[in-house]
Amino acid sequence: MFYVYLLRSERDPRQRYVGYTGDLKRRIGVHNDGGSPHTAKYKPWTLVAYQAFSEKDKAQAFERYLKTGSGQAFANKRLW
Repeated sequence: MFYVYLLRSERDPRQRYVGYTGDLKRRIGVHNDGGSPHTAKYKPWTLVAYQAFSEKDKAQAFERYLKTGSGQAFANKRLW
């Protein structure tokens, strides 16, 4: 399975992160251990939502969509 996930910083709840991975549990651990330069300064992170996909390309496409203007509007209304 492939996952698109949404994280919210516990330190600064205004900080959000959308990502994609094949191993959700490990990837959240990387974020919370400071292993990702983009998210390290806002750790710890809480998983808000995730969507599982059986196809990698569909998961990547959904992640890209959530990072667009209309995707952010959708996530603000339905996921955050």
